[in-house]
Amino acid sequence: MSAPPMAERAPSRFRFVCTNVVVGLARLVRRPRGGANPIWRAYTRVAVGAALAIAALILTMVFVDAAAIRAARHAPRWLVDAFQFVTDFGLAGWFLIPLGTALVAITLINSPALARMSQGVLATLAVRLGFLFLAIGVTGLVVTVIKRVVGRARPVIAGEDVFLYKFFLWRVEYASFPSGHATNAFAAAVAFGVLWPRLRPLLWTYAVIIALSRVIVTAHHPSDVVAGAIAGVIGALLVRDFMAARRLGFTVLPDGSVKPFPGPSWARIKKVARGLAGQ
Repeated sequence: MSAPPMAERAPSRFRFVCTNVVVGLARLVRRPRGGANPIWRAYTRVAVGAALAIAALILTMVFVDAAAIRAARHAPRWLVDAFQFVTDFGLAGWFLIPLGTALVAITLINSPALARMSQGVLATLAVRLGFLFLAIGVTGLVVTVIKRVVGRARPVIAGEDVFLYKFFLWRVEYASFPSGHATNAFAAAVAFGVLWPRLRPLLWTYAVIIALSRVIVTAHHPSDVVAGAIAGVIGALLVRDFMAARRLGFTVLPDGSVKPFPGPSWARIKKVARGLAGQ
């Protein structure tokens, strides 16, 4: 039997891709499946953590912000230039563009012609990449809205007046609290870290450097980056818990710990890649 013409095969592939997208979105928004709650969100832990975070922010604003910005303005030029170069690596695009591109690529290359093992590997990769994209992107989006509503003046505007606010102004020079770069960096550190724990020392080093750079270049007060770090960590964990409740890439164990499902081995990923390259 001769192979069907390309014009007849194309709709089948298109329907397969559309079905995968619809099914994936349906799983993302479906109701939680119950089970244990993550232990870190226990009422006592949340209450204590919130109290400590608020206290840390207030103390930093009162006793650290002005002195830190004053010191940053007298920092050596070479140090400022070095951190000026480093600080842009805290932009969300460094993560979201490659993650989004990879997700689109997986959506396009997946097809009913692939072996079930290949489809499973691609689906698992898509779930993990989707988690990373949402953990960084959604957290950053929420913080972007919050900082514009809060309207805290950046150091370049406020000078040493660390309590200069203009709420709902929606101007970039009054969008200091929390720091978006710090949010992105810490959300990425947590998100990648829960999937690949061995990378945590490197990831946290990166996040701290990005946070420090925002103060050195006088783009943010120290309390801004502390708030951004807190938001990034909590945001990434909430996205992880959201997916775990739907058993997408993660599961909540009876003791309240959240664990990722095993990812595909490098051997399987390379096998799928070779198969795709040979098509």
